[in-house]
Amino acid sequence: MNVSGLVWAATLVALTAVLLVDLFIIGRRPHEPSVRESSLWVAFYVGLALLFGVGLWLTAGGSVAGQFYTGWLTEYSLSVDNLFVFMIIMARFAVPRPYQQKVLLIGIVLALVMRGGFIAAGAALINQFTWVFYIFGAFLIYTAINLARQGESAEEDEFRENVLIRWSRRALPISRGYDGARLTARQNGRRMFTPMLIVMIAIGTTDLIFALDSIPAIFGITHEPYLVFTANVFALMGLRQLYFLLGGLLDRLIFLSYGLAVVLGFIGVKLILEALAENNLSFLNGGEPISWAPHIPIWLSLLVIVATLGIATAASLAKSSRDRRRELAEVRH
Repeated sequence: MNVSGLVWAATLVALTAVLLVDLFIIGRRPHEPSVRESSLWVAFYVGLALLFGVGLWLTAGGSVAGQFYTGWLTEYSLSVDNLFVFMIIMARFAVPRPYQQKVLLIGIVLALVMRGGFIAAGAALINQFTWVFYIFGAFLIYTAINLARQGESAEEDEFRENVLIRWSRRALPISRGYDGARLTARQNGRRMFTPMLIVMIAIGTTDLIFALDSIPAIFGITHEPYLVFTANVFALMGLRQLYFLLGGLLDRLIFLSYGLAVVLGFIGVKLILEALAENNLSFLNGGEPISWAPHIPIWLSLLVIVATLGIATAASLAKSSRDRRRELAEVRH
């Protein structure tokens, strides 16, 4: 896939314009969006991603569009997993609901910047060293095993205050309460940071950790930097509104970690098989490609991902409904 500089520029301008509109809405009126508002925005962003895929289909063919849709769905699922941690951070630091939109938007911007850097680095590594697929694949399998071990309690154990957050608490003058969505406030004639700064640090470091998972995953689906970048951007767009739309539903997706573990494990195996098929490591098969390594087509990858996430979601909602009915029955008796 040969993407011209003009197409790159046009894409960046269009996506930046959409992001600025979102930023203007929050800056104009910080508020907690209603279900209707959140639904319309999520539908708008999902529709944009689907239309972008159709455009790729018409201009570059079905294979390219399939890679985009598979990558977008994978990244979107991982982004939903991000929301679990964002929800815990918001609760941990008692961020007022009207100002959570700003926190989420800044978190999304930070994620875009970090993922952009990782995408550039990953593309450069892949062009120079094909053996990096072994590292990516092993890392995804390791991540998948950890997710499976965490299981239903993943969202409870996933956030811990890191070294940077603890240092910030000790070294910086932090006020006791929030001052709207501001990062600084004046108290007793002294300029101080508000707890909002600590929240931003927590969100930023969390974004960094999730970027380390998501970038190898998308490179396991497509090696095209343009598709990797656009799939990530579209997966992050609308995440703010999705946070408020799902609300308590996030707590009910108890098997999502298992589903994501299967997806990441599958992509990790796919990456290793691709590395074997293009092998040039001298100590493995004499530096020659391994002919028996099967190629997993993009349609099969999309089918596995959709089926896995669908089953995990359905099973989560079914178990949550059963548990809720059981609790109501115990209360009545």
